Amino acid sequence: MTQPLFKKIVIFGVGLIGGSFALALRRVHAVTEVVGFGRSAATLQQAQQLGIIDRIGDDVASEVGDADLVVLATPVGQMAELMARIAPHLGVNTLVTDGGSTKSDVVREAYAQLGGKVAQFVPAHPIAGAEQSGAAAARAGLYQGKKVVLTPLPENTATSVARVRHAWEACGALVSELTPQQHDEVFAAVSHLPHLLSFALVHDLAQRDNRDVLLSFAASGFRDFTRIAASSPEMWRDICLANREALLLELQRYVAELNQLNAALAAGDAGKLEQTFRAARELRAGWTENQARNDV
Repeated sequence: MTQPLFKKIVIFGVGLIGGSFALALRRVHAVTEVVGFGRSAATLQQAQQLGIIDRIGDDVASEVGDADLVVLATPVGQMAELMARIAPHLGVNTLVTDGGSTKSDVVREAYAQLGGKVAQFVPAHPIAGAEQSGAAAARAGLYQGKKVVLTPLPENTATSVARVRHAWEACGALVSELTPQQHDEVFAAVSHLPHLLSFALVHDLAQRDNRDVLLSFAASGFRDFTRIAASSPEMWRDICLANREALLLELQRYVAELNQLNAALAAGDAGKLEQTFRAARELRAGWTENQARNDV
């Protein structure tokens, strides 16, 4: 019988990201035992009932000492504290990875908190979020066909990177690599900014006296644009602050774009409006076609 890829995995945060990781590896028999830690006893108990974890962790020192892999699947704002907790107790063969949506800040904390053990940390970002959260939202197929970005450190060995890559590939993910800075610049534009805009629109409407009337006429366009405003406020607060430099640049670019549209609208410049809309439509259509081909 083939040995599982991992004998023991310890997961901090057994919700959508961490829980789905565990379920995906379980589905392909790639892990023997999963131990969970978290801030909520109720969530941990639910995760155990759902078969996400085998045991609820009690002592961090004893659990991470003999683990093959430790997964930090919490909001990025909590990772520094977790790294500081696990650092003194990591076994020499224990790898650590994460599921954070920003990477430069997480890497900085890894150097600060893990010290001489930083080579054991291989940063990762699964591009497979959803609006739901908690253990009940976890599902084995979340990462199937989805992208995961690794941002390896110079200190990582090729073997360590390959082992973390194999874990995500066992979940069905398509794994690529970027530097932490490249990662944050890319996702500021295509993920963090859209979330910020979606939250902003809904917040604007929430403050209006006639919001109930407005929402009563909202249809698919509003639903599609604001879907991501149902995401975790705590998580997106941390992401925006963690990646604020890159996000501020993207926000400035977007404000400049809005100013151009404002000027065209004020001037009644139909040509400028149509030119902008047509270019956007063509790019969106091409992207949709590529996505459809990749999903086949």
